[in-house]
Amino acid sequence: MDLNEQAPAPSTPDAPDQETMEQIRRRRLAKLGGPAASTSAAPSPGTTTPTAAGLNSSKPAEDKTAAQGAETPATVEPRPKINISPTPAATPQSTGSPNSSSRAGSTSNAESRAKRRASDVDGHAAIAPSPRKQTPAAPETIDEYADRVLSTIFRVTVDPDRSTDSQGHKLAFLPDLSADLAAEGATLRLSVGRLEEAIMEAATAYPRERPLLEYLLPCWKRVVRMLKVLRGPAPEKEALLKEARRLCFSNCIFALTVPELFSREPNPQHDTLVPYLLHEVESENGLCMDFFIEAVARLDDDDTIAPLFTKAMVDISTKLSTMSMNDDYKPCVNALLTYSRFPPLLDALAQHPCFQMAQSAPNIEKNTILGPFFRISPLQPEVTTVYFAGPRTMDKGRIQTSQSALQMTLGAHQTDLRTIINAFIRASPQTRNKVLDWFAYIMNVNHKRRAIQVDPKEVSSDGFMINVTVILDTLCEPFMDGTFSKVGRIDVGYFRRNPRLDIKDETKLNADQAQSDAFYAKKLDGESNFITEIFFLTLAAHHYGSEAANSKMKNLDRDIKYFEKNIAMMEAERPKLISRPAQLRMLEEAVKRHTNVLERTMALKFSIEGVLLEQKMQARSLLFMRYVTVWLLRLASQTEYAPDKPLKLPLPSDQPEAFKCLPEYALQDVVDNFKFVFRYIPQIILSAVGDEMIALCITFLESSEYVKNPYLKSSLVTLLSHGTWPTYHLKKGVLGDAMTNAKFANDYLLHAVMKFYIECESTGAHTQFYDKFNIRYEIFQVIKCVWSNDVYREQLVQSSKSNRAFFVRFVNLLLNDATYVLDEGLSKFPKIHDLQDRLRNPELSQQDREKTEEDLRTAESQATSYMQLANETVSMMKLFTTTISESFTMPEIVQRLAGMLDYNLNILTGPKSKTLKVENPEKYFFNPKTLLPELVDIYINLGGVQSFIEAVAADGRSYKTSTMATTAHILRSRHLKDEKDIQAWELLAAKFESAKEALDQAELDYDDAPPEFEDPIMGILMTDPVILPSKHVVDRSTITQHLLSDPKDPYTRQPMGIEDVAPDDELREKIERWKAEKRAKAREEVVSSTAEGPGDAMDTTE
Repeated sequence: MDLNEQAPAPSTPDAPDQETMEQIRRRRLAKLGGPAASTSAAPSPGTTTPTAAGLNSSKPAEDKTAAQGAETPATVEPRPKINISPTPAATPQSTGSPNSSSRAGSTSNAESRAKRRASDVDGHAAIAPSPRKQTPAAPETIDEYADRVLSTIFRVTVDPDRSTDSQGHKLAFLPDLSADLAAEGATLRLSVGRLEEAIMEAATAYPRERPLLEYLLPCWKRVVRMLKVLRGPAPEKEALLKEARRLCFSNCIFALTVPELFSREPNPQHDTLVPYLLHEVESENGLCMDFFIEAVARLDDDDTIAPLFTKAMVDISTKLSTMSMNDDYKPCVNALLTYSRFPPLLDALAQHPCFQMAQSAPNIEKNTILGPFFRISPLQPEVTTVYFAGPRTMDKGRIQTSQSALQMTLGAHQTDLRTIINAFIRASPQTRNKVLDWFAYIMNVNHKRRAIQVDPKEVSSDGFMINVTVILDTLCEPFMDGTFSKVGRIDVGYFRRNPRLDIKDETKLNADQAQSDAFYAKKLDGESNFITEIFFLTLAAHHYGSEAANSKMKNLDRDIKYFEKNIAMMEAERPKLISRPAQLRMLEEAVKRHTNVLERTMALKFSIEGVLLEQKMQARSLLFMRYVTVWLLRLASQTEYAPDKPLKLPLPSDQPEAFKCLPEYALQDVVDNFKFVFRYIPQIILSAVGDEMIALCITFLESSEYVKNPYLKSSLVTLLSHGTWPTYHLKKGVLGDAMTNAKFANDYLLHAVMKFYIECESTGAHTQFYDKFNIRYEIFQVIKCVWSNDVYREQLVQSSKSNRAFFVRFVNLLLNDATYVLDEGLSKFPKIHDLQDRLRNPELSQQDREKTEEDLRTAESQATSYMQLANETVSMMKLFTTTISESFTMPEIVQRLAGMLDYNLNILTGPKSKTLKVENPEKYFFNPKTLLPELVDIYINLGGVQSFIEAVAADGRSYKTSTMATTAHILRSRHLKDEKDIQAWELLAAKFESAKEALDQAELDYDDAPPEFEDPIMGILMTDPVILPSKHVVDRSTITQHLLSDPKDPYTRQPMGIEDVAPDDELREKIERWKAEKRAKAREEVVSSTAEGPGDAMDTTE
């Protein structure tokens, strides 16, 4: 309350006794540094403490109506007499500038001034003397100035005949100080020497139910304004105002820290800066910037100021911890933004116990000083349902609009957080370390955020962690230049120098726990630089923050489908319960519960999408990931790698221990972040990715032994594959052109992906059999993308000649995949055909219909997956056989290749083809008009090799001359190939038929071979028996084919190679002798048959 308003107040309680007041006064004066012999502020004997009502006495002398100069005072009540005492004219709080010209003369000319005013009041202004005949006013003395200015500032007076200033602001009369001055025979004026007593008396009289700072803070603002507008060289006036400012500020502090000094009991609601900090700095009720400046200037001299400001911010933080983004949180943030302009205040905050207390992960965001500020987010549950009310009915446009609004609000808040954290970082080294400790503590207690099942009660919230991630990203911006000039300052020895981050329980890139513990037990001296600290904190923040939220979004998709399915099932039950009201009510309650959970889940999912799809945030994140990429490649290659410098592969066989013992998320964060951007916002990656991304993927696919996790390695293939997706004007995607033309890719890409094609056959995971198909599908996309460059064709030819074993194994696995996925895919269509026919039956019961529909969905899903893989595998075989037909007709694989082609050709064109007819085959990616011509192309590509022709002819299971003729007819009648290709096919079919005839003539019957002569695995007569390490005997061709797919002994599952087998010469000789005997016997039978033939023939001649 402004004392100028002077509202009546209840009686003032008795002041402290004389001795107590004197003790308080001495302490106070010691802090002020003022004179020790000032008149006591306690009431003099026989004088009572004035009440607010007493200060507002209604005696006539307290009201004034006279104006000074040209000023028009505020409207006041008519007075019965003229106040002739000097009237100081100072600007009220609302104007902010004093009017020192309103005071004319001093006490000696009061009578003439009073007469002049009386004439004005009596209505005789018209006969007033002409201005040019007036006597010039005497200059204002410094004492008169002090009285006028101090009265205006503090709105008090010691003159009982004066109640307002020239602007009409009421002045509180100070009877005690007035009596003291009268007793001393002094003029009734305020002075700096008695100002302390004046403030004491005025403050003591202020109503107890209102905070004392409501009176003192406006006084402070008035004195500050007067100092700012003081004109000309006026050292005495300046000194007077500065002393008034000093005393005013001191009393503001005393009012909050020693309320007993003003006869008040401590009151937490009043003795705090919180209400004033929550107002705007320039508002009437807020703390102005000059107040902060003065407070900071006195921190070293007054040890009560820092705790006062610190406690206020702790209280504001506590208040904010109960708010969400739906509430009026901005004043709390603005208060901390104001603090951030004063490093000493931030230093004091950082030293407070609440800055970083030992808290559980959820409580960090509520019980630490900075936590509540980072907690504010649109991902708070109560906020998501506001942005996305009724999410089940929201269309895509409304969702995007809400997400845009969400992004704008969050962006503004994160900008404030960035300003705050930057200020803390720059405040002092001690404060910077405290902030880094706080960030590290967040990471260390949130490891469970990456668990398979996350309990929200055990981890920090998504909104909090994403805000932390974003702010750490911004701290990295200063050192992330386009030339990677500062990447060398990132010290890999960080985790061996008493790091803030705890990675003990994190999976390492290529080391087990024992290796990791042994490595990190060898400590290094020194301290890590700031760039290193921020780099590793940001890397961890992405792992536990944004990437964890990304994983949660995927889980939410699954949950949404689950709830929707349950709701649909319950709704289907509703008609059955119409006649059972009790059960129907239970059903409706269950539907309502599920619907509420579903809508909350959908709202959260849309909110997380909105946050993670913010383009500026993701662009900044990608820039950081580029730095991580370059840093990892430098560390692994032990070179000064940069995107413009060469990198030689394979990497050194001796892996750096520092690389092996890094947490796995160092690489996982990069891959996951880029995969997310490729999928959802590829437009931002056009300017955010460089050659280093391709180098990363190729390097760790080629030197895959550097990374232990097979899933992580397969993610590198996924990254390359996603980079080939068409994006805007880029038909080959973001990475396609670079992979096609960049020298590094030309040198290493093809071998790297073929190498991993082989490796993914056995990943060690329980899902490895199915995982490999997805991995190989993505490898096909990469190869098809770059195949337009002849360099890759030449590499394929060279590889097939120089590294035959490697290439044979690759082709064998390609053949295995083609055989399996074609068989699995095509075999699903007869089942789909039957199920679709069954569903057309109108007499099918509801239960049977539901069961049939479920079976159909399962079969359709499997057919779709397998046919996608089959199409890509056949397409890849066609691509490779066009270039290197000889490599596909090697003895180890030619027979199996011929059998696979014959079998599938027979399925597509033989009698069984009728069972492949289904409704909408294109939705299963099944297009016989495309698949059949590609199989024919493979035949034609290999038709120039005699071994392939003989292998097709020798296929007793599937080869049929009729199938070849039917195929030609289909190709011609359906216009699937041009006539030239059809004629080539017919010519090839003729070769197959000739080879078949020759084979039939030379074929001998070895069906009665002894069991020991037959291969125990394939059941064929052995031609080159060999002894395995397990002492079993098989044919060399059998074990060769087996080892191409699985380099282990088929009996003991122990690792082995073809070089580990030993020829069984004795058995081979026995087989040869037996075969020779069979041939000899067959010849004898032929000769005997020939000799008897003419004699036995019927004579038909006459």
